[in-house]
Formats: sequence, structure tokens, C-alpha cells
Amino acid sequence: LQRTGLAALVTVYGPRTKAEAMIEGVVRMHGRVSGRTSEGEPYHATDPELLDWVQATAGFGFMEAYHVYVHRLHFFERDTMFAEARPVALLYGAVGAPTSQAELYALFDLMRQRLVASPIVLEFLQIMEDVPVLPGVAQPLQRPFLKAAVEILPRWVRKRLALGDHWTLKPWERAFVKTTAAICESMVLPSSPAVQSCRRLGLPENYLYRRQKAPRHGQYGRDHAGFDVRIRESDGLKVRQWPP
Repeated sequence: LQRTGLAALVTVYGPRTKAEAMIEGVVRMHGRVSGRTSEGEPYHATDPELLDWVQATAGFGFMEAYHVYVHRLHFFERDTMFAEARPVALLYGAVGAPTSQAELYALFDLMRQRLVASPIVLEFLQIMEDVPVLPGVAQPLQRPFLKAAVEILPRWVRKRLALGDHWTLKPWERAFVKTTAAICESMVLPSSPAVQSCRRLGLPENYLYRRQKAPRHGQYGRDHAGFDVRIRESDGLKVRQWPP
């Protein structure tokens, strides 16, 4: 998990030469990974469809966590994230990864019938709960962060994985997660990859911490099909309506 986090930071904030070298190493490692699922279906880590899914869900996780716990993202910001991730996705081999919010939801709809529950998911969550990431007396606070990660999943995914109400944040836990996220968002640390990338480009250290003003669409945005779109926060589904 730490290696995955490091790869994400280098990919987003690192110098191009270092990022490309790291990605080449990841691709070589993926070339050695293969096997069969619990249903007997063969897989290889370099399968284009699998790479597209990993790229899509990773982007969704980062984006949705920021949207829910830090700052609301407008549709143009979501689409921008997918568009800017396109060059990196190609380097990883994810040639069909979503390039917009609309394409992400289309992929979710496509994969809905193929995804199955696996005990590995629960094993992973148990490991993340038991491993002492936070020091000493703060360790019990790991669970709210873990629940926060589960809570941003679409409702149908949680239902299929049997991640019930015990994985839903309590009000005080949600407040704690949001407060912690707000503090982290406001901390401009000189040693952070984001600040170092700004320095390298001759930009102010807080450049990436500034927010752009979003266009006023009320609670609606515009998707690539020309529909007015609203995100229903309770289950992450997209509701389409014809323009008035």
C-alpha cells in the first residue's frame, strides 16, 4: 500500500523522467503477475480491460474522497481530472480508461454484472484495521478512516461486498474525518511532493492549494452527452434530466 501511494505521488508530482522510469518498472512487474480468479477465470495484470478498471477506480477513489471529505468538486473539475490523467494512463497501458465523469459511470454500469464478492476484500480490511498505522493511543482512530474509505463506494458495491451499516461512519466519526482532512488540506508542508513540484516549476509554494472558481450551474452540471446531471450523494448514482 505504501508503494502504491508512493507511485501515485511520483506519477502526479514527480519530474517526468523519474515518473516515466518508475512507471516502466511497475509495468515490468505487472508483466510477471498472472493467475486465476476464485471462479476459475484466468487473468493477467497487463490485460487492457483490467488496467482500465484499476486506473478508473483509483482515480474515482482519490476524487470521491476529496469531494466528500474535503471540498465539493464541480463537474468541470471532475472531467478535468480524468482528462489530465490520460497521458499517465497510457503509460501504464490503460488505453481505454475513462476520460470523463460520464465515461466513468458508463464503465461502472458495464462492470456491474461482472463484479463478484471475494473474501480477499474483507481480509484486506481486517489487515488495514489491525496494522498500527497511527501511533499508540491514536491507533483506535484508524477505523474511522477505514470506514470513510468504504463509505464512498457506490451503494451497489457495498451491498455486493456485504459491507453493511457497521461500515457506515457515525456522526462524530464523519466530523472527525472531515476536520482532519480540512487540517491536512490547509497545511503547506515544504517537504510535500506537491510543494516540491511547485518549486521545481518556479511557482509559489501554495499554488496547488488555491481553488478556482467554478461556473454557476446550481446543483447541476453538464455531462458529455448534453444532459443536465446531478449526483445523488446517498448512492453515487447519476441522475440525468433533459435540459429545461
